[in-house]
Amino acid sequence: MPTLKKIAIQDFRNIVLQELSFSPNINCVSGNNGEGKTNLMDAIWYLSMTKSAFSSTDRFNFRHGTDAFAISGVFDMGDGLQTRFSVRVDSKGEKKVRRDDKPYSRVADHIGVLPIVMVSPSDISLVSESGEDRRRFVNSVLSQMDREYLSAVQQYNRLLFQRNKMLKDGTFDDSLLGIFDERMGEYASRVYQSRESFIKDLEPVVSEYYKALSGGKETVSVSYVSDLAKAPLEDLLKASREKDLALRYTTSGVQRDDFIFKMDGYPIRRCGSQGQQKSFLVSLKLAQYEIMKKRYGFPPTLLLDDAFDKLDMGRIGNLLGMVAGSDFGQIFITDSNKVRMAGIVDKLTAARAYFEAVGGEFKEAGDA
Repeated sequence: MPTLKKIAIQDFRNIVLQELSFSPNINCVSGNNGEGKTNLMDAIWYLSMTKSAFSSTDRFNFRHGTDAFAISGVFDMGDGLQTRFSVRVDSKGEKKVRRDDKPYSRVADHIGVLPIVMVSPSDISLVSESGEDRRRFVNSVLSQMDREYLSAVQQYNRLLFQRNKMLKDGTFDDSLLGIFDERMGEYASRVYQSRESFIKDLEPVVSEYYKALSGGKETVSVSYVSDLAKAPLEDLLKASREKDLALRYTTSGVQRDDFIFKMDGYPIRRCGSQGQQKSFLVSLKLAQYEIMKKRYGFPPTLLLDDAFDKLDMGRIGNLLGMVAGSDFGQIFITDSNKVRMAGIVDKLTAARAYFEAVGGEFKEAGDA
């Protein structure tokens, strides 16, 4: 089980240069808004996923006035060995990821080596925004557990981009489109089957976590909607050929997939309060955690960024009671209220460390 022992961060967001050592159990980071708590969480996430959890482009990750950032971490891999992972990105877009100073031949080969789950306020987009955010969430989970899935998504998106460009430019013929449709169909089938299996496993676990977190006040559900439930992609593309030509983009495929979240049979985005939506999203991420733990055989790293926001004290206590058990591994928690966080964490375990964030600097602090 990989455990982050030390991290070094340079010129990432508002962090100039920081080195920190962590507890293998619970690590608590407090500080006012804007001081860098979330940036520390994102640096840990970046070290695992080779991209930010919040920014779609790296240009927003450079500290103001700099043209590169670097993150490195020393991990106890659970086999008595320590391994150093590092990533460096410059303003030209070059990204170098290394394991014990040896570069990966492909950045994608690192995905899944350091499994990780994050709960953050930005998760609300999974409820309130378009299906793209939900597809991105499912992709991030499956890509960590299944290299073939990651490859299938990448190849499908590459072909989809080329097909849409041909449709837009008019640089195609029917035989060429037929070749694209056949190749896309192979990857789409792989993506569809993986997503369908994942949601089948995820749905009952989400329900159980929500019940434990909320006290069983409501019931929740997760379902999967896909064009491929009707027919193979090649048949769908053939049937929509004239429509695609008229609109100049591909109107069928797994790029249109969506995942429907409901509470008591109604869309949670419409009927759920802020607290209920937050409880659902926490349950969703803990279910992800549970599935990943079973797949890997050990618990992923868990990041709880401002996880207490919009939760009453009863649900906060339920949440920390669940994650502080022996089934969970290393945990990082941020909260603007150090006293509130310490009041709960101190009752759960003595194996914890406290840090205070001020202006992008982090200092280990004593108990609250």
